[in-house]
Amino acid sequence: MESHESGLERIIQEYVPGKQLSLAHIVASPTQDLYDKLGLKDCHDAIGIITITPSEAAIIAGDQALKSGAVEVGFVDRFSGSVFITGNVSDIHASLEAVIDFFRKQLDFTVTEITKS
Repeated sequence: MESHESGLERIIQEYVPGKQLSLAHIVASPTQDLYDKLGLKDCHDAIGIITITPSEAAIIAGDQALKSGAVEVGFVDRFSGSVFITGNVSDIHASLEAVIDFFRKQLDFTVTEITKS
């Protein structure tokens, strides 16, 4: 915090990425249009979305998602930290639980709860 002679203070905020899994969401019964817009080839019952920092950890999240259930990885972006998985709702839920558990216990990340729409 800086003070100026005029009595005004200026606060400088910086973004420091931490170890955080900030979104784990299930989109149940998505429309074909959503699949098309996301560039996902095969339609399934649901889409799982994960957002994570640091963004390179998206690679680990995708790997854990594949190893934890009958899901497919539709998209992994190591620059934005986004991962999309597809499958049926129960498999995606189980996969997201496994990813969250791994990141919390093995990598000491701050994690979020699974949400669904």
